[in-house]
Order: sequence, then structure tokens, then C-alpha cells
Amino acid sequence: MGESSEKHLSDEEADGTAEKAQEELKMESARQPQREPSATDETEVDEVGDKSDETASEEASGGELESALAEVDKLRDAALRAEAEMQNMQRRTARDVENAHKFGVERFLQSLLPVVDSLEKAIESAEQASGGAEDAIAEGVVLCHKLLLDVLNKENIEVIDPIGEPFDPNEHQAMSMVENPDMEPNSVFAVVQKGYKLNGRLVRAAMVMVSKAPASQVDDAEEPAADS
Repeated sequence: MGESSEKHLSDEEADGTAEKAQEELKMESARQPQREPSATDETEVDEVGDKSDETASEEASGGELESALAEVDKLRDAALRAEAEMQNMQRRTARDVENAHKFGVERFLQSLLPVVDSLEKAIESAEQASGGAEDAIAEGVVLCHKLLLDVLNKENIEVIDPIGEPFDPNEHQAMSMVENPDMEPNSVFAVVQKGYKLNGRLVRAAMVMVSKAPASQVDDAEEPAADS
């Protein structure tokens, strides 16, 4: 029993010694002054924060710049398209005004041409008649016809009278084709009704009769040459 009591006392003394040592360590730690953050530490923290802010700011600025450049390109393209459309509109307007000036009298001309045709027929009839009265009438009709043609000429109206010329389907309307050995084939040998152009644009095609080669000449051309 004495040994147990001694062992129990030794354990208690060991525990007390350990607790005392821990308390001394705590007191020693409390007595040591706490280290204040230095200016260097604060500067390093500030620099890290500044760098993070600068990186975020640069990324944001880069995105805004790209958006701004894209918007500028879009506006530039829109401006170029608008300018091109405006130029096209100006050209169309100028062309329409020019055509209206050039061809504004076309309908009037179409109404006037039958009068010219009638005068020409009257001249032909008067030339075939004889007598003083007929001659005076013919002279008056010829004068009216000449004055009328002068007016048409001042308005850039061109007469199409293609007798003796090659047939042109763009300006001539063939009424018939007749064999004519005295003229080249596909040539106009008679004008039934004259044509007219206004500022170079066809108003009425000339009605014509066209020559063609005689059948004998066609047969000779198609016949093969005899063997020698």
C-alpha cells in the first residue's frame, strides 16, 4: 500500500510539472512583442492588388476597344453603301431627266408623222398632174413639206430613207422581196414609207422592198463546177 501511495504522488507531481511548464510558455509568449506589418509588406500587398486591378482594367479596355472598332467598321460600311446608293440615284435621276428632255416629244412626233406622209403623197400626185393650178398647189405643198422637215430636223429628228442601202432589220421593215438583177441581193430598192429616229432612237421603221437574186443566178451558184 505504501508503494501505491508513492506512485500516485509521483504521477500528480508529473502532471503538475507539465501544467506549470505550459503556463510558463504561455506567459513567455505573451511577454514577447507582436510583430507589426512592415511598410514593405504593405507595399507588396498594394503592388499585388494594383497589378490585379491593372490586368482587369486592361482586359476590360481591350474588350471595349474591340467593340468600338467593330462598331466603327459597321458604320463605315453603312456610310459607303449609303453614298453608293445616293450616287446611283443621282445618275438615274440625271438619266431620266435627260431622256425626258430628249424624248418628251416622241408621242407628238408619232402623231405628226402621218401629216408628213400625206404631204409627200400630195406632192407625188401633183407631180403627175399637169396645169397651172396643179403646179401652184404642188409648189405650196412642197414648201410646207420642206418647212415641216426643217422643224423636225431642229428637234434632232432624223429621216430614214434607205433606198439603195443594205437591208437593216434594226431600222427597216421588209414588206416584200423582189428579184432585181440590177441590185445587190438584200438591198433596199424601194421605200414604201420612210422611217424616223429621235435623238438616235428608232421611232418608226422604214417600210421597204428588198431585192433578191434572180432564181437563175441562184441555180448557177448552187450548180457544181464541171470536171475538166
